[in-house]
Amino acid sequence: MELNEELKIFSGRANRQLAQKIAEYLGITLGEMEVRSFSDGEIYVKINENVRGRDVFLVQPTSPPVNENLMELLIMIDACQRASAQRITAVVPYYGYARQDRKDQPRVPITAKLVANLITKAGTDRILTLDLHVDQIQGFFDIKVDHLFAAPVIIDYFRKKRLDNLTVLSPDVGGLRRARAYARALKVPLAIVDKRRPTANEAEIIHIVGEVKGRQILIIDDMVDTGGTLLAAVNILMEKGAVGVYAACTHPVLSGNAYQKIENSPLKELVVTDTIPLDLSKSTDKIKVLSVASLLGEAIKRIHQNKSVSSLFYIK
Repeated sequence: MELNEELKIFSGRANRQLAQKIAEYLGITLGEMEVRSFSDGEIYVKINENVRGRDVFLVQPTSPPVNENLMELLIMIDACQRASAQRITAVVPYYGYARQDRKDQPRVPITAKLVANLITKAGTDRILTLDLHVDQIQGFFDIKVDHLFAAPVIIDYFRKKRLDNLTVLSPDVGGLRRARAYARALKVPLAIVDKRRPTANEAEIIHIVGEVKGRQILIIDDMVDTGGTLLAAVNILMEKGAVGVYAACTHPVLSGNAYQKIENSPLKELVVTDTIPLDLSKSTDKIKVLSVASLLGEAIKRIHQNKSVSSLFYIK
């Protein structure tokens, strides 16, 4: 079954470059949609082509500025719903507000659930996303969720690098399952950081479980925000005799002075994907970007054709 005119892909302003690559992979043209802001910050959206009865995919990560990009996604969904699209799939490569996924203190919200409710109530039929902060966020949605992983793309890159004496390291207990999958695929040992987090964006490393002396280390995480936790681990690994440290994450949030901290650190390379566009004015040669456009494009094609996407999860 070939793609047909019933499939429409539109992009918000959060990551148009990725949306364009997805459209190129599928051999179609991005849909025409006008998105702009009024002087007071309100967002205006107008679809400039017919979507009645169409299978619509809206590409919009909720990356910084998070609130603006989230609101833009909601308005795009509403516009398509009111234009009588047959099915609306929100393609959210990076799902913001995912870190507040449970009530771990008194009087705090569960924003991962709140955002899921907002996306659903806006009129979304399905969500396609990549490397959620925790897998159980899928259960916060009352609509169909296709949750992909960037692991096959990142693992393929490191296989080609052929690093000697490599150990995969998880920066915390929560990421152990993810790191174990990488270690199994690369056929290397696994280590883990034992840490506690006194406040948000701050981590205190207690000790490292596993052999790191004389080895090259690959730290695996779903995202890097300020870079503080990552670089604290890098410094301790070097103190404990690691030969070199690499890191890989799916979502390069890289807020604050993260770019500068990475550039000045002993980290050899940070491998990320293009779920979030980098700030080219700050970027460093230490950051390597891999594209997930073909992964998302293939998933979109299979969803449109009502075919299974489960084979995209397998790491060969």
